[in-house]
Amino acid sequence: MKLVLKIFLLAFFIIGDKSYSLSDYQIKKLCKKEKRKLTCIKNLQEKKFNLQKGKLIEIPVIPYKR
Repeated sequence: MKLVLKIFLLAFFIIGDKSYSLSDYQIKKLCKKEKRKLTCIKNLQEKKFNLQKGKLIEIPVIPYKR
């Protein structure tokens, strides 16, 4: 049981450390509906490059409204 737990934790730390950023197409698609498209694209691309460099980024959480 301990061996299975150790393998699971090891796999979690190896796989969980990798994160993927949005493609340029996805960024443009998300910013299509915004009033200030260029500002939105610039901000998301800046966050994308910071994420790829390994820097921490802030991700806002928007509550779901029914």
